[in-house]
Amino acid sequence: MDPATATFQQHRPRLFGLAYRMLGTPADAEDVLHDAWLRWHQQDADDLDDAEAWLVTVTTRLALDRLRRARTERQHYTGPWLPEPLVEDMDLPEAELERAESLGLSFLALLERLSPEERAAFLLNQVFDYSHAETAAMLQITEDACRQRVHRARQRLREGRPRFKHAPDVQRHLLEKFRDALESASVEALQALFAADAVHLADGGGKASATLRPLHGGERIVRLYAIIARRYRSLAIVHRLQWLNGEPALLTWVDGRLVTVAWIETDGERIAGIHSLRNPEKLARLEAVTNPAGGASLS
Repeated sequence: MDPATATFQQHRPRLFGLAYRMLGTPADAEDVLHDAWLRWHQQDADDLDDAEAWLVTVTTRLALDRLRRARTERQHYTGPWLPEPLVEDMDLPEAELERAESLGLSFLALLERLSPEERAAFLLNQVFDYSHAETAAMLQITEDACRQRVHRARQRLREGRPRFKHAPDVQRHLLEKFRDALESASVEALQALFAADAVHLADGGGKASATLRPLHGGERIVRLYAIIARRYRSLAIVHRLQWLNGEPALLTWVDGRLVTVAWIETDGERIAGIHSLRNPEKLARLEAVTNPAGGASLS
């Protein structure tokens, strides 16, 4: 491996982690890294004082351009937009970082509240630990402007954060109960799971059946899943708990096809929020590397 390639590969996990957190889809992150690699290949590394700073700067700016285009496209997206789960490579040297809270699917969805510029500043400063001065230089803004962006981003995220935060084991326990309730089609079991003010969010992208707006209230969510459970009883269904983005999620296959990935937020006793990803285009990458009978299951 030539020195330029070795340097790029050394920093690749960090660059991918940044691009994925910026864009919310692995494919877009890979495209950004490809473009960054082409620019790196054209750059004389001997002229650089800090290769990491150069690579992070280029990756950030490429991701910003792509995110601005994506935000325009998402205005015409059918229903809510949710991030695409990352198929984790546990051999990455920064695997621990990749499982950090900032990679959680709920957190990635929360980042959608930010403008592209706020998102970049927040991630560089708060997640990747670059100083305000370093972040400002990467974004070509003043240090004061950088501080303002980070401050606004933290405020927006604080307003939208889940009311409760609990360990993955609590989420796993409730997901297991949710799976059992679906398999038994028990309305009573479902009712016992959801908080009265729970919220349901589904992403079908116009390509799979899904609620087009957030569904508020435990009773309404229970009615929805009672219908789904009854419909599934006549089909070949497999529910499997699995780690995704460092958190437990429930994967559902119908006749061998992955049709839903669900993850939850909890108040510690009940499900306070549930996200349901059903867009087959977003599930395709995950379906290709998992199956109902194998994989990194939780149970």
